[in-house]
Amino acid sequence: MENRPFCKWRRWGSASFAALLLGLLVAGVSPAEAGAPDWLKALAREPVPTYDEDVDMVILLDEQVTTVKENGEITTRYRRAFKILRPSGREHGTVSVYFDNDTRLTYLKAWSLPRDGKEYEVKEKDAVETSFFGSTFYEDTRHKMLDIPAAEPGNILGYEYEQRRRPYILQDGWFFQDTHPLRRGRYVLELPAGWEFDAAWINHAQQEPQEAGKNAWAWQLQDVPEIEPEPAMPPWQAVAGRLILNLYPTGQRHRDKAHRSWQDLGKWSYGLSAGRRTSTPEIRQKVQQLTQGADTTLGKIRTLAAYVQREIRYVAIEIGIGGWQPHAAADIFSNRYGDCKDKANLLGTMLAEIGVESFNVNIHTRRGVVGPDHPPALAFNHRILAIRLPAEVPLEGLYAVREHERFGRLLFFDPTDDMTPLGQLPSSLQNNFGHVVTEDGGELVQLPLLSPSTSRLLRTAKLKLAETGSLSGEVQEVRWGVPAVERPADWLGRPEAERKKVLEQFLGVFLASGFTLQSAAVENLEKLDDNLVVRYSFRAPNYAKLTGNLLLVRPRVLGGKGSSILERKDKPGQTRRHPVELGSPELHSDVYEIELPGGFTVDEVPPPVEVEYDFASYKSKVEVEGNHLRYQREYVVKDVRVPTERLNELKEFYRRIAADERASVVLKRAAP
Repeated sequence: MENRPFCKWRRWGSASFAALLLGLLVAGVSPAEAGAPDWLKALAREPVPTYDEDVDMVILLDEQVTTVKENGEITTRYRRAFKILRPSGREHGTVSVYFDNDTRLTYLKAWSLPRDGKEYEVKEKDAVETSFFGSTFYEDTRHKMLDIPAAEPGNILGYEYEQRRRPYILQDGWFFQDTHPLRRGRYVLELPAGWEFDAAWINHAQQEPQEAGKNAWAWQLQDVPEIEPEPAMPPWQAVAGRLILNLYPTGQRHRDKAHRSWQDLGKWSYGLSAGRRTSTPEIRQKVQQLTQGADTTLGKIRTLAAYVQREIRYVAIEIGIGGWQPHAAADIFSNRYGDCKDKANLLGTMLAEIGVESFNVNIHTRRGVVGPDHPPALAFNHRILAIRLPAEVPLEGLYAVREHERFGRLLFFDPTDDMTPLGQLPSSLQNNFGHVVTEDGGELVQLPLLSPSTSRLLRTAKLKLAETGSLSGEVQEVRWGVPAVERPADWLGRPEAERKKVLEQFLGVFLASGFTLQSAAVENLEKLDDNLVVRYSFRAPNYAKLTGNLLLVRPRVLGGKGSSILERKDKPGQTRRHPVELGSPELHSDVYEIELPGGFTVDEVPPPVEVEYDFASYKSKVEVEGNHLRYQREYVVKDVRVPTERLNELKEFYRRIAADERASVVLKRAAP
């Protein structure tokens, strides 16, 4: 199991990764002609079923044999074979294997069995060694990348490698399901005499092992379906089948590395931070300087949180255990940079100076990867802070609070997210599970799901419609919570001209061609604790449609809430496999007042719409008073996930919204 460290949540995109491959792989490698191993040749002789046209590769074998030694060292041999089915499958001909100071790559080989019968072999000496540069400034993880020849449709490819590692935690894992179908999977565990293990299956039915020798067990799988990417699906790690094993040695040796509960794992994590929150005179002086103008405990907490969030740069330096252990608070304060562990550690140290207790929280930035059914494991990639609020601190404006029977009032805060202020939570962390770490171990805790009213978008517009169909006027957007984070993320660091382009792209989705953005202004762009206000004006000369003596105008001018993600035009009739993620609870309101042109009367208005489910609701209405038309609607997301058994309800919900958004008011020219 690859237990990689925290703060790996800003990943390279696929385009960047592909570009890296092109730059690194050696062109014109001359692989040796050698006999492929018997296990690969046997697989090549087996018939392969027919798959859909979008399946470009099928995995024939995924085998992992893990051998644990008495000294705690783990050796794992990996074998994988696959058949390329489509031209797009050529990209799978590149093998990437990681290693670091604690994980040694002992050998790496790969083979190709082309249809013409000529076999190829490539070895570790043919590989390119590199690092993947992401959000981490420096880490000791390296990769060897091997290009397998003849990765063409119809050909069989295979590779084998072995790693030896000295784990910090006695765990192993088998990640057997991904975005390609698997014909056969096999995992073997070999333990020293007297050792025990717990096996937990995630997103897959429980499988009992077979004896595979003395103190050895084997699990086998057949025809595991691929994870088909679907719009708005949960993260693939949250739906992929995998096997997690915790290992328990005999006697007292390595007991500190074996964990039967989240509490055991928490004690280990707490021990890594022991002594790292020691304050210094410089930190103490800075806390006094920052908080001297604050007359309440909450005011002091806000000030310190903002300082660490915005003044301590995110820079990760992770070597060995440094992937899990924070640097000392004194070093982070002195250098003014650190990763997520470091920022949480420093803020905890500064809060202690004002008498406020806090706990580290290990979490994954993708909701659903870790849950109450997950075994205790290093399955996290991020760290935030849980601040224990003193009794005198009022909760007004603090929405990310959970009352816990053991820990008291916990305010969850992410010091790394420099766009989300204290009291709010990033959408991916809401309703997520985090491991609150305390001296006695702590426990896995579900973070709060915020109310829709804490994340709002209020869009109001005063517009004028001309008899030619031209629409013009002013719009104001007031955003707070999650919607307020979206715009600054697009605009901060951009010149005004580029900000206008972002607005123009938005308007272009809803207004007819030829529109003009006439003005734009933003308030509180860098004041994260205040509402973000955006004002702009536009003119769309071809907005309404003139047909004879009728003028058709869509009252819902801007903003789209409907979705076609459940309309499978590419595969009609195919049942969706995964739930739908709705992001975060939000409340969006639109009010459009349109002054109608003289010489027209309202002939027809769309009926009011009201759709109510426990996961979301929508309502709208059109009113006419004199020569003014008023369109109001309210869209509320109440939950973050809609299960598969309720997707028909969600489809109907989106269809009702889409119909309302397309509906028009019919104006009729008055008789002369």
